[in-house]
Amino acid sequence: MDLLNLKKMSSNEIEGIIDSSSEIKMNPKDFFSALKHKSLAMIFQKTSTRTRISFEVAMTQLGGHSIYVDWMTTNLILADLRDEFKSISGYVDGIMARVLKHSDLKILTEVSNVPVINGCSEKYHPCQIIGDLVTIKEKKGYLKGLKLVYIGVHNNVCNSLIEGCTTVGMKITTVTPVVNKASIDMDILERARGTGLYETSMDVKTALEDCDVVYTDTWVDMEFFLNPKFKKEKEKRINLMLPYQINKKLMKGSDALIMHDMPIHRGYEIADDIVENRNSIIYIQSENRLYSEKAILLKLLSTN
Repeated sequence: MDLLNLKKMSSNEIEGIIDSSSEIKMNPKDFFSALKHKSLAMIFQKTSTRTRISFEVAMTQLGGHSIYVDWMTTNLILADLRDEFKSISGYVDGIMARVLKHSDLKILTEVSNVPVINGCSEKYHPCQIIGDLVTIKEKKGYLKGLKLVYIGVHNNVCNSLIEGCTTVGMKITTVTPVVNKASIDMDILERARGTGLYETSMDVKTALEDCDVVYTDTWVDMEFFLNPKFKKEKEKRINLMLPYQINKKLMKGSDALIMHDMPIHRGYEIADDIVENRNSIIYIQSENRLYSEKAILLKLLSTN
């Protein structure tokens, strides 16, 4: 089994991983040898903080071993990807890859002899969203019937949120003045519309009415934020998106939980005081990546 997105996962499967994550969080010592003698290759083409640390610590605390593979300092940068990927899969029990192009992940799954986990691509971020759902259920006690509003750029995180929320019975409204064309997956949108749980809106105040969770993400992808070639597009996005910043004025009268998958660009997509707001669960959300990734690793690697 691979985890590239959440398309093929049922509500019961996702809820199972969520419940497993919570059990691991409550009883970590019970799982200290769960992946003893197992190894995970972690391939990074993109920068990372949470994904790298959480997966590495997860493998260690499960009794296994992780190997950091830098795309730019290995032969992945110059050789045929099929050869390199197949070779890597011969050494380990699983591969987690964080890549720029989802098409490279598809190549990886075609040649790999072991399970593949999407640590982030331009289209999907499934591990992030499973951790997010763990956090929401931890705080609310349930998922079905809750309403989440995503405000920001339609990107990979937005795609996986739509997948995850509609699968577990949550309503999701997206307010996305900017769309990353590379992220669009019409199959996800069509399936989500069919559930009756997904809608889009440009009326942000109406969208926020009676919502349980407000979620935002960076307006500019990490690989472009400091890139001088992306300066004009960055300025264009900031000017367009500022009215949709998560701040006290926008959130006035709302008691919704506030989420952000990080990295945060304070003063852009979210105001500084909102990050520290009493309703902010951003750092809990970040911590729960560790437990959700342990659960994912156990599901995929324990039988491999």
